[in-house]
Amino acid sequence: MNSIKIDLKNAGIVFSQETKKQAENACGLLHSEKGAGNDFLGWLNLPSEITDEHLLDIENTAQILQKECEIVVVAGIGGSYLGARAVIDALNNSFDLLQKERVFPVILYAGQNIGEDYLFELQQLLKNRKFGIISISKSGTTTEPALAFRLLREQLEQQQGKEAAKRLTVAVTDKARGALKSLADKEGYKSYIIEDNIGGRFSVLSPVGLLPIAVAGLNIRELVQGARVMQAQTSNEISFDENIAEQYAAVRNELYKSGKTIEVLANFHPKLHYVSEWWKQLYGESEGKENKGIFPAAVDFTTDLHSMGQYLQEGQRTLFESVISVEKPNYTTIFPIDEANLDGLNFLAGKRVDEVNKMAELGTMLAHVDGGVPNIKITLPALNEYYLGQLLYFFEKACGISGYILGVNPFNQPGVEAYKKNMFALLDKPGYEKESEEIRKRIK
Repeated sequence: MNSIKIDLKNAGIVFSQETKKQAENACGLLHSEKGAGNDFLGWLNLPSEITDEHLLDIENTAQILQKECEIVVVAGIGGSYLGARAVIDALNNSFDLLQKERVFPVILYAGQNIGEDYLFELQQLLKNRKFGIISISKSGTTTEPALAFRLLREQLEQQQGKEAAKRLTVAVTDKARGALKSLADKEGYKSYIIEDNIGGRFSVLSPVGLLPIAVAGLNIRELVQGARVMQAQTSNEISFDENIAEQYAAVRNELYKSGKTIEVLANFHPKLHYVSEWWKQLYGESEGKENKGIFPAAVDFTTDLHSMGQYLQEGQRTLFESVISVEKPNYTTIFPIDEANLDGLNFLAGKRVDEVNKMAELGTMLAHVDGGVPNIKITLPALNEYYLGQLLYFFEKACGISGYILGVNPFNQPGVEAYKKNMFALLDKPGYEKESEEIRKRIK
């Protein structure tokens, strides 16, 4: 099978031998497990370490939920849901909720916000419906998913009884400690482990992502196989000239040095929206440290060309663009001829809609390059599990390399705790009395 490709000709960067060596050294440091954050490298060799027995166990659990549930709610935030949603939204029917005859459950999400209206409307939808829950949290005390899980767990027990709720609730959590682990043991929920050495944003190929993806009826074996191929193609034994993860990491940092401090990930396929959301967390949380880092933004084209297009073309020249392109769509739609031709579009008659889209893609990239926005193009031969597995691992690997080139620890996130401390103080959480007093003085 083919592999995803990267095209750097419009990036405007000529790699020096020093730059190539720097990227190779960063990749080598990653594999040596001697760099900063080396206790969070469980994702690095994960694709090749996943066993058939592990995949079969996940598939068997998925079948239980598929058999008994109309809806399965994934309760998680950040990496605990974004990876799964990226794959599910990319590969499921865009109008999945409107399908009358369903084979697999609808996958919905909770715990990714603290929206009261959102949770109320979700619970209203779940009334008198058969649903299950996949609760994903290493600690079990992260506010957003813990709040949602408590509400949903109570509703599931009331609607279907304790025994059914036990069967239809799965916990993905720490192997030895934490509130969710304790609750799962107490209630007898089926559990999967989030290994200590895998951070949330790198967890899509663990049960965190694989279980919801399997419940949605997608082929997790193909997803993992694609990641295995990319693991081999981006190892530290592959030279820079053949290693697309090293190339992507290097070009990003060279552009950053030249003043391009914002990376816009663009796609011309609406199903890739949540791939971009996953990517934003991966790079933002990994590199935004010590007053350094490229700011990750994302746009959906051609939609956002009618909202952000002007800025991208003529705004501040502090950004560069990475475009995810899908070579072949899964379906064929031919544009018809119209005798009246009132819309003036008969020049498109007989063409595939994707041909129109591809010319929009090419025209946009050329215009942006002319406007001072360097382009990186990442091409998927098709949109399926295999190539998405490649793409996800490619981005993960490049992120680790890029963070080391930048000179930060790509595997921690100390800044995330700042808002939590203030929120807990304002909510009078026990143990935050001193912080509560200080913050209330500030807001008077």
